[in-house]
Amino acid sequence: MICDADSGRIVGLHMIAPEAPEIMQAAAIAVKAGLTKADFDATVAVHPTMAEELVLMR
Repeated sequence: MICDADSGRIVGLHMIAPEAPEIMQAAAIAVKAGLTKADFDATVAVHPTMAEELVLMR
């Protein structure tokens, strides 16, 4: 996850995993909507999934 240091806005994501294309499609919506790292942090993780890694990064 690449974030703007001043605003916290997410400007890019990268993931390597078998499920990555499906996860990136959903994450792309968040990036286009201007969500921030704080928005991802406030999201409840769905466990067990690879996608939970995006909302558990600290």
